[in-house]
Amino acid sequence: MTTTAEATASGTDATGGRPLVGVSTYLESGARWGVWELDAALLPAAYPRLVQRAGGLAAMLPPDAPGHAAATVARLDALVIAGGPDVEPGRYGAEPDPRTGPPARERDAWELALIEAALAAGLPLLGICRGMQLLNVALGGTLTQHLDGHIEAVGVVGRHPVEPVPGTLYSRVVAERTSVPTYHHQAVDRLGAGLVPSAYAADGTVEAVELPSADWVLGVQWHPEMGEDVRVMRALVTAASRPTARTRPPAS
Repeated sequence: MTTTAEATASGTDATGGRPLVGVSTYLESGARWGVWELDAALLPAAYPRLVQRAGGLAAMLPPDAPGHAAATVARLDALVIAGGPDVEPGRYGAEPDPRTGPPARERDAWELALIEAALAAGLPLLGICRGMQLLNVALGGTLTQHLDGHIEAVGVVGRHPVEPVPGTLYSRVVAERTSVPTYHHQAVDRLGAGLVPSAYAADGTVEAVELPSADWVLGVQWHPEMGEDVRVMRALVTAASRPTARTRPPAS
């Protein structure tokens, strides 16, 4: 029997070469299942299922000390920052709007550190909904704290069309106008350093951003895990499978 270490040393992979994709998680107090009511790291199953459908292996990344982000990233082939609660407005120099949700400070700190480490390492990175907004904040951008009419009903995922910007990474992944599953009331305002818009909604809301100076960094405002279209995640997995010259931090 070949061990994992022997497989790695010989250049083979018992997983069939599937890249390891880390996905950030919620941290919820008083989560209930069975007879238990405990603090829990949670991730909707749609996220790992999408990674798996796209050809990757999914690993949950619950909030940890920000100082551990580089060592975590060093063990990954790609990173997904998942959707979730509103980013704390103080992170981008704003006072909270009354309609902004309660902050998730531990998660904000951890995911910002993950983004910084992934960018430094040249790791393929996908931000989903909150994840796109946090990518923008990490690069010095700001957010619009409330958009009227962008949520059909509480707890109901809506759909609307998005139009790709020609010549962008996103347009090479999805070339046509598509209808996407969506659930958000905030959006990118001022773009962070180096980011460019790569898709828009009909009302002008920025629906995707990317970082042309990086190998593969994309944020989408919608929820691809809630739909059938696997192209965005498959593109991330493909990028994670490529041999690159990215510099990874030491796993210490």
